[in-house]
Amino acid sequence: MPDEPTAAVRYKEIMGLARRAADELREWERRRAAELESRIAEAQARLDALAEQETAAQERAHRWWRMACDNVDRLPWLEPGQQPAVVTSARGEWADRYAEDIRITYRELTNAINDLGWRARR
Repeated sequence: MPDEPTAAVRYKEIMGLARRAADELREWERRRAAELESRIAEAQARLDALAEQETAAQERAHRWWRMACDNVDRLPWLEPGQQPAVVTSARGEWADRYAEDIRITYRELTNAINDLGWRARR
């Protein structure tokens, strides 16, 4: 049985394997933490960009509303009412479609007011 390692040699081999496994695990955890931090930073950047887009869309919609109110003010018999509330169920990926709908509707309103006779306007 001289070819079999002694208990001490076997213990050292096991401890070496355990140490190497622990080192590999720490390295994997470091890489994973760096990856997660990077993904969190990317998500935060996307969130910031989307928040800016939302603010810009709200400001644009408010400008369209003010312009519509200015047109309606030329009609003494029509009150514009309250500004529409924000729709929280709106889909962000449809923002361009929503903006185009507002633009078209505003154009239709402007054309309808311009088509009225001068007596209906003031």
